[in-house]
Amino acid sequence: MDYELSSGAADFLTQLIRLNATMKELFSSGNVQLFTEMNQTIKAMHDIQHGSEDAVLKALDPECVVIYENFDMIIKVLRTTEDGVIDEGAQKAINKFLHNIDEAVVNIAGAVGLV
Repeated sequence: MDYELSSGAADFLTQLIRLNATMKELFSSGNVQLFTEMNQTIKAMHDIQHGSEDAVLKALDPECVVIYENFDMIIKVLRTTEDGVIDEGAQKAINKFLHNIDEAVVNIAGAVGLV
């Protein structure tokens, strides 16, 4: 992308980096409590990006939709678990949604030159 970053885009990318760090910790630890932190980060990203007229943020919208929709699906799966116990099927679904989010994060980072 050949855009100069606005403060909104810079704030969004700060949150993206935070999301990436949280996901890395989640993958290594398996600590499902980190979904709360992910939720806060994704909400902050959405608040910055959604409806923005910033050219960078508008260009990133398709990848952002992937992040938002897949995280929503994770929450839906977690709400269907009995007593918070994640069975094999739920774990497989959550892993797929996390993979999709991770891929979108990498795509965004590549698009803005972070990787």
